[in-house]
Amino acid sequence: MHASSAYTAPQWAAALSSVPSHRLDLAQLPTPIARWSPPDIPAAWEMWIKRDDCTGITLSGNKVRKLEFLLAEAQQQSCDIVLSCGGLQSNHCRATAVAARQCGMDSLLFLRTPSPEAPLPWTGNLLMDRLVGAQIQRITPAQYRQRTALMEEAAQHLRQIGRRPYIIPEGGSNALGSWGYIEAIREMATQLAQSGQSIDDLVFACGSGGTAAGICAAIALSGLPIRPHAVNVCDDAAYFYNHINAILRLWGISKPAETLLDIIDGYVGLGYAVSSEQELFYLQQTAAHTGIFLDPVYTGKALYALSKTLTQTPERFSGKRILFWHTGGLFGLYDKSEQLSALFPA
Repeated sequence: MHASSAYTAPQWAAALSSVPSHRLDLAQLPTPIARWSPPDIPAAWEMWIKRDDCTGITLSGNKVRKLEFLLAEAQQQSCDIVLSCGGLQSNHCRATAVAARQCGMDSLLFLRTPSPEAPLPWTGNLLMDRLVGAQIQRITPAQYRQRTALMEEAAQHLRQIGRRPYIIPEGGSNALGSWGYIEAIREMATQLAQSGQSIDDLVFACGSGGTAAGICAAIALSGLPIRPHAVNVCDDAAYFYNHINAILRLWGISKPAETLLDIIDGYVGLGYAVSSEQELFYLQQTAAHTGIFLDPVYTGKALYALSKTLTQTPERFSGKRILFWHTGGLFGLYDKSEQLSALFPA
C-alpha cells in the first residue's frame, strides 16, 4: 500500500479551504450501481443501490473510503500505530485494524461494552480485529463518553515509550475522513453520467456523521440536483446536524447542513446495535428477495426506515428515483446469529 502523490481532487475542490494531498489505494473502486427491488417499497418509486459493501472483503463498507485519507496522513507522519474506537462489533474498528496492518502499522482499539470483564467472543468484526493482531482495550459506556481523552492519554504513553501513534476518531468522522465521501459522490456522479441515468434522492445510514458530512459537502460544492437523506441509527437529528455543520465549517462551507440534508429520525429502535424482531425480519426478507445482505446495525435499519417513510411521509422525497447507498457491515450479521435463527422453523 502506498500514498499516491499524483492524487487529483474533485473539480469543485477549489471552493474548499484545504485539500488533502495524499490518498492510499485501499478500496476496490468504483463500487457498482444497480437497479434493485427490495420488499415493501411502493411501486411508484424506482430503486437503485450503490454497493459499498463491495469495497473489499475484509475492508468492506464505507469506512475504507475514509481510511484512504486518514492512513495516508498517518504514513506521512511516519506513524507506526493507529488508535481508534467504537462498539465491540465496530465496522470502523475492524476496517481500521485490517488497513493499518496492510500498511505496516499496529492498532489499538478502544471498544465499548457494558461488560468489559466478560470473555471476548470469537465472531464477526471482533474476530477480524483479533486475527490481525489488534490490541483491544474494553471500556464501559461511561468511559466511552471520554473516549477522546482516553485515546490521547494512551497516545501520550505510547510516545513516551518510543512509538509514533496516530489517532482516528470514531467512525473516521472528521474533516479529513469525510473527504472519502466527497470523492464517493464524484464517483457516483461519473457513473450515472456514463450510464445515462439520474437519481432524485439518495438514502444512507448515519452512525458517526462523517459519511453524511462528505455527502453534504459534495452536494453543496457540485450543485448536483440530488436530495440526500440520512437515517440516524443512534443519537438524534440535532446531534448529527451539529456535528456535520462543524465539519462543513472546517472545509469553509457556510451552507448549514439543515438545508443540505434530510435526517430521517425516529428509527434508532431499541438502541444502537440493538435489533428488533421487525428489523431483522425485514433484513432477512431483503436477502431472500434480492440476494443482497444488509447489516443489522446500519443498512438494515436504514432500508427499513426508508420502506416505512415512503409509505407514511412520501412528500419528503424530491422525486421517484432513489439510490440507496449500501455502506456495508456484513460481519455484523454474525453477532445476531441467535436472533436471526429464531426467524426460521426448527
